Amino acid sequence: MVAAPGRYAGPGGTVHKLRPHHSARSTLLAERAHAMRVCPTDTEEKLWRVLSCRGLGVEFRRQAVIADRFIVDFLAPAARLIVEIDGGYHKVRKVADARRDRKLARLGYRILRLPATVVGGDPVGARARIVIALKG
Repeated sequence: MVAAPGRYAGPGGTVHKLRPHHSARSTLLAERAHAMRVCPTDTEEKLWRVLSCRGLGVEFRRQAVIADRFIVDFLAPAARLIVEIDGGYHKVRKVADARRDRKLARLGYRILRLPATVVGGDPVGARARIVIALKG
């Protein structure tokens, strides 16, 4: 689907209005984040069920765009906490992930990385780690 000027077509043909400050890069990131929200991994879906109930006292967003540069798995804006789920893909990205974490930290965010095996196998344990991170 081709969108009219000032609009972009998201996944499934949904047309969204652009804000005037949106660049091509931020539009691309918004489209990717939307696609990732529509088709989450199993572990993202499990953790979202834990985070979306607001039982932790803060609101979380999933697949959030930060600084027109990064898409993070989960973000608690009020706590400036990012929660990332690290699956097999991240085993070969340790250096890149560390560099990304430093950049996000310079923007004032704290990053909690949870192994996908913990989220998938022990969502209660993952929640406990997030509670500790929120307090810290």
